[in-house]
Amino acid sequence: MFRFRKFATMNRHELYDQLDASMPALICDADWVANQANFAAALFATFGWHWVGFYRVEGEELLLGPFQGPVACTRLHRSRGVCSAAWRDAKTLVVPDVDTFPGHIACSAASRSEIVLPLCDDRGSVRAVLDIDSSALDDFSANDQTRLEGLLASVCSALLPQ
Repeated sequence: MFRFRKFATMNRHELYDQLDASMPALICDADWVANQANFAAALFATFGWHWVGFYRVEGEELLLGPFQGPVACTRLHRSRGVCSAAWRDAKTLVVPDVDTFPGHIACSAASRSEIVLPLCDDRGSVRAVLDIDSSALDDFSANDQTRLEGLLASVCSALLPQ
């Protein structure tokens, strides 16, 4: 069902369309951890990004959740980094060059650009963030933001603990 982008003949728009159609059926388990794992794996396999994963809010930190890619930072404090800024501001952040982001936490030197999307519960509280890193500079567009936000919105309740 999913394949790495470098082998795909589809453009990004078509890849998002494929994910829109298949994600609700893939993210339907009663266990949110399993759903996060499959969500991250589907994005990773579809686009071939460097790292795709979740951090969940635990007190004043973000704690590493299911992910695909190289080893990652386990805990991120609320005071610095792209993921923490998306959590604090409760909004998606697109960073074209992570080296220019003040307080960027370099979990991997291969990460060059990043998009981080907050996952909010029914009350609007950020409960987790989806972090996606690319090894290419300026790899995420406004279209990626819109499509990823829509994809998350369609399955968000299945990605969060109840």
